[in-house]
Amino acid sequence: MIDVDISGQLGSFQINAAFQNSGGVSALFGPSGSGKTSLVRMICGLDTPSAGTIRLGDATVFDSARSINLPTHKRRLGVVFQEPRLFPQMNVEANLRFSRWAHREHSSQKFSDVLELLGISHLLSRSPRDLSGGEKQRVAIGRALLSDPAVLIMDEPLSSLDGARKAEILPYLGRLKSETKLPILYVSHSLSEIEQLADHLVLLQQGRTVASGPLTKMLSAHDLLPEEGASGEGSLLVGTVSGFDEEWSLTSVDVEGQTLLLPDLKVTKDARLRLHINARDVVIAKERPLDISLRNAFQVRIANIRQISDANVIVTCVLGEQSLKARLTRHAVHALGLSAGQQVWAMVKSAALPKEFAV
Repeated sequence: MIDVDISGQLGSFQINAAFQNSGGVSALFGPSGSGKTSLVRMICGLDTPSAGTIRLGDATVFDSARSINLPTHKRRLGVVFQEPRLFPQMNVEANLRFSRWAHREHSSQKFSDVLELLGISHLLSRSPRDLSGGEKQRVAIGRALLSDPAVLIMDEPLSSLDGARKAEILPYLGRLKSETKLPILYVSHSLSEIEQLADHLVLLQQGRTVASGPLTKMLSAHDLLPEEGASGEGSLLVGTVSGFDEEWSLTSVDVEGQTLLLPDLKVTKDARLRLHINARDVVIAKERPLDISLRNAFQVRIANIRQISDANVIVTCVLGEQSLKARLTRHAVHALGLSAGQQVWAMVKSAALPKEFAV
């Protein structure tokens, strides 16, 4: 587990952070300058809080009231940084085995299991300089796992990679999450990465945790800024694969008791998926339209309407325990007479669902 409740001062910057993670991936999210790195340094023992407690796994590593402050090397942390930081004079196998040797008193993770988990068996004889960015980062993750950590901290591990390398490594991070069962603190300013990997979200602003909770609820409750260059806000729905139509190559996904149809999706029945839906790709109607090409229509309730510009609004709709956002013009909202509390239909194009992530 990760249990943090601390305050501290770094120069003129004040940290006040409190959150818990009993398992899975907790994402620490906030803009540049929000204090993510400062908080991670305190958790790792590189800087000392003024007051509070930090528990990692079964151990209390910091407690100001009891004068406990374990050094970094005794906190049983596996840390993956933005840069892989591999030893250039060693090949991949030596890099991995060095970590295992250095932590031999705790090391119980099987070497072959880590190789299989991260798909790096064929890289053992290679030099770090001969690896791609994605391969280097997978080796760095393997080295962290072989230290037999109680907690894994991943500090912007994909920020130095291009889009292709990110796409290469994300499936391995998904396997890491599902197969190791380690509590993971994932630090990122990328909503896309967080949507794919996180179970819980911790929002950090100006050194203070302003909220934390389950990912889907946090995304529904908080208006997070879209990533730079993104086309707009979106929603994250979680559903279960319920069936297949082989004739039309469609997969049925149950979302809160309603059905979403996705084309050309290679998954197994009962698989849990995360579905990113851009707010621009959602259409609202007061009645379910007939004779229309859109196949996906959810019956929803309008929770709120938020103006985002002179011309546009975001309409947030409730779908069971989840929410779905639509970006509409103010004129459309006025013409339809939309208001909070109304039951309406939200329609989504199947082709407008570019991201499907296994939970």
